[in-house]
Amino acid sequence: MSKVLLEELEKGEKGSGSDYCSYGLADSGDVSLTSWNGTILGPPHSSHENRIYGLTIKCGENYPDQPPTVKFQSKINLPFVDQSNGSIDSSKFKLLGENWKRSTTIETILSELRKEMSTAANKKLQQPPEGSTYS
Repeated sequence: MSKVLLEELEKGEKGSGSDYCSYGLADSGDVSLTSWNGTILGPPHSSHENRIYGLTIKCGENYPDQPPTVKFQSKINLPFVDQSNGSIDSSKFKLLGENWKRSTTIETILSELRKEMSTAANKKLQQPPEGSTYS
């Protein structure tokens, strides 16, 4: 079990991070700390305003040396999200690809995704109906 993941779990449970993103274990009995859920509140003044986006995060055995797999559960229209299943394409969202650093945390990933929602290129993109999810 990764010391890094234990630290992230503690921080996530305390809610001491961002007011706009939260995360925690998908199953409290997951002793391997592999499966996580994340939530992002859509940024104001964008097509994401007042929306709540759910995500799944899978930290493999090589985390944090290798990035986790991140997938939106809530449907969202962003250029780096596969519209068929919600997976984030690491070749387009560089934080999970070529710009991955061992020091990057789950909270950082969620915060950066939220920042991407509010960029000029993404903040006005038409979004799927609120509440729709990938199957």
